[in-house]
Amino acid sequence: MTGWTTLVSAETLADALYREDLVVVDCRFSLADTASGERAYARSHLPGAVYAHLDRDLSDHRKQDAGRHPWPEAADFTVRLGSWGISPRTQVVAYDDGDGAHAARLWFLLRSLGHERVAVLDGGWARWQQLGLPTQVEIPTPRHDRYDAAFDATRLLDALQVQSHLERGGLLLDARSAERFRGEVEPIDRVAGHVPGARNRPYALNLAEGRFKSSQQLSSEFRELLQGHAPDEVVAMCGSGVTACHHLLAMAHAGLPGAKLFTGSWSGWISDPARPVAAGDR
Repeated sequence: MTGWTTLVSAETLADALYREDLVVVDCRFSLADTASGERAYARSHLPGAVYAHLDRDLSDHRKQDAGRHPWPEAADFTVRLGSWGISPRTQVVAYDDGDGAHAARLWFLLRSLGHERVAVLDGGWARWQQLGLPTQVEIPTPRHDRYDAAFDATRLLDALQVQSHLERGGLLLDARSAERFRGEVEPIDRVAGHVPGARNRPYALNLAEGRFKSSQQLSSEFRELLQGHAPDEVVAMCGSGVTACHHLLAMAHAGLPGAKLFTGSWSGWISDPARPVAAGDR
C-alpha cells in the first residue's frame, strides 16, 4: 500500500484514523514550558495518538557540544519507536500545535532511518480542531513492535563537515528569523549571528495561513533560492536542529528531496569559540 510521505490533510487523516498500519504521534512542545505539550496531550489528543517529547524522545541531552537538541542515537530512538508500536512497515503521522516544526523533527528522524511512510499533519492541531474532528482523552496502550535501522550518516552533518561543505561550494540554508540571522537579536543562544557563508530563509516562509504552501509554490521559491544547486548539495540549519527540519520537509513536498541537516546547528556551531561568526545579511 502506498502511503503519505510528506504532508497529509486533516480530512484525509480523519478518514483513515483506524487503519491497523497507522500510528499518530503528538509532538506538541514549547521551549518556554517544556512540560506544556505533554499536559495538553493528557487533556485531549487525536484518537489513538502517542506522545513524543522533544527533549526526552527526539533528542539526546547526554551529548556535549552538539547543540541544544542533540541528535539521538539510532539504537535509543528505534527502541522508542518500538514502544510506540511503530515498525518499518507503519504509516506514521506526526502533528503539533504550532507551525509543524516539532512534527517535522520526528518526520526527518524517521526519514533518516529510511522510513518512507511518514507525514506531517498539515495545519496540525489547530486545523484539526477548526474542522471539529474527533479527539480523545484516554491514553492508548500501544502494542510494542520492533524497529531495526540505522541513520543515514550522509544526511547528518556536524560542524566540521559543514565547514567542508561550504568550502566545496555547497549551500547552507539557515531557517531562523532574519533578525536572528543578522545578529540583531538572540533570545536563546549566548552568541548572535550566523555561520559565515550561510543564506537565510526563515522557515515561516514555507507556510500560508497556518498550512504549507502548495508544492508548486514551494518548488518555485526553493529553486530560486538554490540557484542551480541540487537538493543533495543543500544543508539546512537553525538554532538547534529542529526548525531546520521544516525546510527539509518543505523541500521534499516540493519535489526536491535529499537535503541534509546540520544537526547541532547554530547552538552547536558556537560551542567552539574559535569558530567564526558573521553578522548582517550575508
